[in-house]
Amino acid sequence: MTSLSPGSLTVAPATRDDWELVRAWAAEEGWNPGRSDADAFFAQDPGGFFLGRLDGTPVSAVSVVAYDDAYAFLGFYLVRPELRGRGLGLATWRAGLVHAGGRTVGLDGVPAQQDNYRRSGFSTAHRTARYVGEVPASGPAAAGIVPADRVDPALLAAYDTACHHAARPRFLSAWLATPGHRALARVTDGRVTGYGVVRPCQDEARVGPLFADGPADAAALLDALAEEARGFGARSVAVDVPETNPEAVRLAEERGLTPTFETARMYTGPVRPIARDRVFGVTTLELG
Repeated sequence: MTSLSPGSLTVAPATRDDWELVRAWAAEEGWNPGRSDADAFFAQDPGGFFLGRLDGTPVSAVSVVAYDDAYAFLGFYLVRPELRGRGLGLATWRAGLVHAGGRTVGLDGVPAQQDNYRRSGFSTAHRTARYVGEVPASGPAAAGIVPADRVDPALLAAYDTACHHAARPRFLSAWLATPGHRALARVTDGRVTGYGVVRPCQDEARVGPLFADGPADAAALLDALAEEARGFGARSVAVDVPETNPEAVRLAEERGLTPTFETARMYTGPVRPIARDRVFGVTTLELG
């Protein structure tokens, strides 16, 4: 626990129940948080979530989730609007980053905050754009599309690890099984050629991750995930597409999705290389 001074801001680890309030704040900001994300978030690193309280009242938040000994991800950096400009956010930020230790830290930063992040030691790697819209109905699912729970978990974990800067088995197991999440894989000749998840969120459903060997696999998965979203009442989907994969941008545009806002993926140091050409949609802007 970190306290700036008696009777002022105190930053301490947040509980799973605390995070429902932070999710509501994120919704107010227009971030479109998932309705059931927190269980999977906390499964990865339950000590990586922090809440700032001013005289006992929650006013700020940040998460710094550790994936392994080398990599962590920062998200949910929030201060109540009426209290901004008083240094509460910076104090919360600093307290949360202690949890990262010597790890490289990643984040997805909105344009207004990127200069602040650079001053804190982050460097821009690439941009990511959120594409939103209604994917046209495509009829029956393409060949090879199956529920993810029919695939050997070890094969899915290996595929995921190739597309993320650290192995994340605890997160992945929870993410695939979270109530409301619909997870699909594509299997060709007994080999996993992609997988994706769609989940109900505050507004449009969000697809993430969308990992695939190539555009055909990604398109088949995106179409099937959009159909799953229609099944739980969502007409529109959102996909966070990295500019490092031009085929991913092309697919989003071909499906009629429109870019709505962008973020910058930023890091404090080196990260393990990934198969960038397989990343058609990042998992979340909150945990990478």
